[in-house]
Amino acid sequence: MTDSAGTAQSWVDRYPPRSARPYLKLARVEKPIGAWLLLWPCWWGLALAAAGTWPDPWLLALFGVGALVMRGAGCVVNDIADRDFDARVARTAARPLASGDLSVPRALVFLAALLAVGLLILVQMNAAAIWLGVASLALIAAYPFMKRVTWWPQAWLGLTFNWGALMGWAAATGALGWPAAALYAGGIAWTLGYDTIYAHQDKEDDALVGVKSSALWLAERTRPWLFVFYAVAVALFGLAGALAGLAWPFTLGLAAAAAQLAWQAAAVDIDSPADCLAKFKSNNWLGVIVFAAIFAGQVAL
Repeated sequence: MTDSAGTAQSWVDRYPPRSARPYLKLARVEKPIGAWLLLWPCWWGLALAAAGTWPDPWLLALFGVGALVMRGAGCVVNDIADRDFDARVARTAARPLASGDLSVPRALVFLAALLAVGLLILVQMNAAAIWLGVASLALIAAYPFMKRVTWWPQAWLGLTFNWGALMGWAAATGALGWPAAALYAGGIAWTLGYDTIYAHQDKEDDALVGVKSSALWLAERTRPWLFVFYAVAVALFGLAGALAGLAWPFTLGLAAAAAQLAWQAAAVDIDSPADCLAKFKSNNWLGVIVFAAIFAGQVAL
């Protein structure tokens, strides 16, 4: 469905009260892929630490709600910092802060509310997970500014979005471990790939407004580098499984994950924003595959 200007509408434009719509859009609730990409490393970490059984359902639920809330908080921080840039980019010009539908003070109040909910969720976990959660705030706060100082803001996003791999392991075990470290590193390489694909949607506008991205830096070299990023991700995921002592079904699942990533790298059309978005969204399936692989490797022990 589109509005009178031809802009695509989501359920947020139709069903919630009008007063709530700018806040829901600010948190990107109509675009759940970001929350899923934040959640999967958390669930991977929980599954990797499960020691031969299904991960704790309570922790799965806590991380599920937490990912939704903290992804929303991250979007608020990002949009406050980038509101002037967003207003000059076609894909982001309609965001609530960029368009003027919402003021910065109201966005800050909303951010405080989201962080309060996130804190309530966090304190349900053990001390190790709590401290890791607090530490993640520095990554979240710094991310919006990375595109101003480096061609690789995607690497910082990888550090931020995959922090849940460490938190999931810590929430289940009370400490950190080498399997979680390998999983985290693999997630960073994975994010370098999928967010470079995502950044190709905005490369022309980004160049005009003066912000940086791996898509602009790599340009026509993107495809071979996607294979590199994804190969490193698969290798590190495999190392995580080996360090955790997962059984042979994990290897089969990892092969399926490698095939999915290879398809992305081979098939993406970096000059088609629609195709870049579709390939980016397909990483939700990668999350499913890796989680299933870890689980299968656990229960087969």
